[in-house]
Amino acid sequence: MNFALPRPEGFLRPDEVELGARYLEDGYVIAPVADASALDRLRAAMAEITARHLGLDQPKDPGAFLDDIHAKVEATALNALRMTVINGVNDLPWARKTYFKLARPLLEAIVGNELAMQRRLNLSIQMPGDDSSLLAVHADVWDGDSPFEVVVWLPFVDCFNSKTMFLLPPDKGRLVEARMADFDGGDTDDLFAAIEDDLIWLDVPYGNVLLFNQNLVHGNRINREGGTRWTMNCRFKGLFSPYAGKRLGEFFEPITVRPASRVGMSHELPGGFVE
Repeated sequence: MNFALPRPEGFLRPDEVELGARYLEDGYVIAPVADASALDRLRAAMAEITARHLGLDQPKDPGAFLDDIHAKVEATALNALRMTVINGVNDLPWARKTYFKLARPLLEAIVGNELAMQRRLNLSIQMPGDDSSLLAVHADVWDGDSPFEVVVWLPFVDCFNSKTMFLLPPDKGRLVEARMADFDGGDTDDLFAAIEDDLIWLDVPYGNVLLFNQNLVHGNRINREGGTRWTMNCRFKGLFSPYAGKRLGEFFEPITVRPASRVGMSHELPGGFVE
């Protein structure tokens, strides 16, 4: 559905207008996390779970330990490690609250202040030269996700060049979607080859968080850099915006329901009213 929306100037703060304009034009925003010490705590917990799984001493430098994990584990054992770490992190009662806290200013400016959050955090570990953790070029809405969702992508090491993810900007994406029939019968590599020159490889150093429009084409390729990529991702959306295949109560959970909404959702008219 395409229709003109009123411009919010005068109602939003100048910083919110500027941030929103960047998101609409670029399809993403990158900013420092809202609490650097909370990010350090989350990274330290991941490193501790990893070391325990591998039978190693607890690392004194969690960042260096994670970045160099490819020297300590074979690619064939990577998925078992990933599952142990992500289950361990999701079991921490403070992890999802921390994740939200790190991106809260961006989320409230881009999405709103009544939010639904994915119930489980996701983790990606991509070692150098490993092709087992690739995410082929795609857009999430092609697979039935709600177009109202956003993804908060959080690195635990510096992510750059082939060690990061790519995104096709909105203007280029519209051109590609207009001729999707041209790729009928092909595969994702054909699509990647057609758009490769227009892709943006997002530079997201540790200490920053990325919020991106999952309606846009994105993915990753083989990590050709010297360190291992550790990133988490989690979806958020406006609590009252339309859902698709990922349903409220199943995939999403309300996290910031305001009092007026609680009153409205629980209100029932007294008997005796006739419509």
